Amino acid sequence: VKQLKELIEANRNKLKLDWLAGLNGGDRHLDLQCFASSDLVGHLNTIHPGRIQVFGRQEIEYFARISDDRKKHQIDKLIEGDPPAIIVAESFQPHALLKAACDESNIPLLATPLSAAEIIDFLRVYINKWLAPTTMMHGVFMDVLGMGVLICGESGLGKSELGLELISRGHGLVADDVVEFSRVAPNLIEGRCPELIRNLMEVRGVGLLDIKAIFGETAVRRKMRLKLIVHLVRKASLELHQERLVTEQQFQEVLGLPIRKAILPVAAGRNLAVLLEAAVRNTILQMRGINTLDEFMVRQQKAMLSELGGIDHLQVDPDTESDMGHD
Repeated sequence: VKQLKELIEANRNKLKLDWLAGLNGGDRHLDLQCFASSDLVGHLNTIHPGRIQVFGRQEIEYFARISDDRKKHQIDKLIEGDPPAIIVAESFQPHALLKAACDESNIPLLATPLSAAEIIDFLRVYINKWLAPTTMMHGVFMDVLGMGVLICGESGLGKSELGLELISRGHGLVADDVVEFSRVAPNLIEGRCPELIRNLMEVRGVGLLDIKAIFGETAVRRKMRLKLIVHLVRKASLELHQERLVTEQQFQEVLGLPIRKAILPVAAGRNLAVLLEAAVRNTILQMRGINTLDEFMVRQQKAMLSELGGIDHLQVDPDTESDMGHD
């Protein structure tokens, strides 16, 4: 839940907003738990109460044609719906009755030179991201072959060292140690780095590194979509709890969405960067509907059936069969 004044101040310059009335209504709340993002803002429509109402050219021209009694009725009905804010587009001057009603009800009344369509399109996208459910996760978030990969695991397994090796192999860093994930769409989770540690990576024995300064701008990313979680575990622990061949795809839930998961055992002499790249390539194939293990199992079944068929067709020598019967 966030306050309306935060939304106004964050976009005052971009949308050229002028706060005309209802100055005491900035503490009103916007909450995606109550409304879908597309329902939080829209053209003036009193049958959709509770959303930011936008007066465009058509609404203003209609309002100018109706009688004073009808104007008052429309304004009363609009205020009764308790919208978080009212925005008048294209620099139209709002009616005095509307200003007075907004001041009385503490509903922010804003004006902008932009068109209603521009305001609605911008705010729908902005509010959707601004109010998206978020969570913080520990790990190293990387862009590997164009896929957002979160490397996680217990402390001391070498997550940052693996991230550093991947960067040296041409992949990109999004965040090290702490990653902020937001569900910006029904089927999309986006990961970003907190501002305080952006472009920074801590490597034990080396210290704090500025990845952008060392490797250049191409070595860092502002954000990526989370597609794969790679969990590092100690090899001895993995052998106790997991079979060698995993027959089913593994998933981990993040913000209510299932995210593909791969488990990599950590042991001396293993090239984790190569293994992680292979896991990413394999995930890409799976997302395209290609499952190597399933194809192998089908191939194995065909081979077994072929061998069984050959045995069934073996001919037994009649003389041998007769001798066996006498015995």
